[in-house]
Amino acid sequence: MIIFLIGYMGSGKSHIGKRLAEKINQKFMDFDAEIEKMENASISEIFQKKGEIYFRKLERKILKELTDIDEDAVISLGGGTPCYGDNMELIKASKDATSFYLKLNIETLTERLETEKDHRPMISHLKEKDKLEEFIRKHLFERGFYYNQSDHVIDCNDESAATIISKIQEKLG
Repeated sequence: MIIFLIGYMGSGKSHIGKRLAEKINQKFMDFDAEIEKMENASISEIFQKKGEIYFRKLERKILKELTDIDEDAVISLGGGTPCYGDNMELIKASKDATSFYLKLNIETLTERLETEKDHRPMISHLKEKDKLEEFIRKHLFERGFYYNQSDHVIDCNDESAATIISKIQEKLG
């Protein structure tokens, strides 16, 4: 089975994904790390040098490859991955796969991303906290349609990683 973790940047997809994969003895794959490995460049560098359109096309190509893998894996997707082209349809149509939206409120995401924004190309230019919150609010409004198509929505507000993993395991049966 492939388990896709979906959610906004800073929602804990990679952190939860690694721990979940260990707990259920599956391979873990960080989607952004796979892209960086393939391009031999950071996500920031790809955005800067080749632009977002190039990145989104590359993202679609790699997503297609991952939906076709024939092994069990936990895959943490990029925050925007489900929201472009037919990516969400591709995720939903994947055989023997399930998706989880790790949902956090705007306040929690703003707090988390405030300390990480220098490493994230989409928000590194947002210097004031209120601008960051406004950006997240707008993005979540746009992306919520896609995120909420996940097979399962996990409320991650005020929850420990262990609790979130338990909630996912319950849904997996």
